[in-house]
Amino acid sequence: MADDSKCGAARTSKRGPALTVASFLALIATLSTVLSGRANAEPVDVPPPLPQFTPAASSWAPKFPPPYDATRKNVTEADVTAEREMCQWFNAQYVELRRQMDQLGFDLLHANNDWTVPGIQLEADAVASNIEQTVAFLAPRTEALTQSQDYAADNYFPIYQGESFYRLWQHLSNTGVGIRARNTAWIYGPSQQRTEHWGSRIERSHVCD
Repeated sequence: MADDSKCGAARTSKRGPALTVASFLALIATLSTVLSGRANAEPVDVPPPLPQFTPAASSWAPKFPPPYDATRKNVTEADVTAEREMCQWFNAQYVELRRQMDQLGFDLLHANNDWTVPGIQLEADAVASNIEQTVAFLAPRTEALTQSQDYAADNYFPIYQGESFYRLWQHLSNTGVGIRARNTAWIYGPSQQRTEHWGSRIERSHVCD
């Protein structure tokens, strides 16, 4: 019995270190895989600044499909000028800005929302700056749009797609704030989805054609 006990102790003493070494080697392999994956990650694309947009003279005129034919009398020259200039911006820069926002959301998801991944913060700053520049351009124009009230005292915009531009401006502003705050829920969540919803409405309406 004494011999068996010694043999068992010997087997136990050999098995313990073997398991520890195996665990250590497994940990090293895991860390190597993680570090290798980070090292081989694709570089983040930092978008360039959007050029400052300056509207020019154009022959664009507003559309008045039903029921906007009935509100035509409430549309002012300020409405027409504001929407004309916003349409020029929309045709020139909206698609690119939307692409940049979508790419930032994709890159953040790919980085598991880790803002310390190389390039992510630079990309976010660049996109936020482009959004802020756009919001600054849209703000005085959306605020110049006439808002009237119907028989139920609900607000509406007499000019066709005026509300779409107004909401696009609001949600773009929220998205920019969310990026600066590193709030991922505002980057590929409701704010950006609403931005793209109103942008899509403008596209599908052909108001800027």
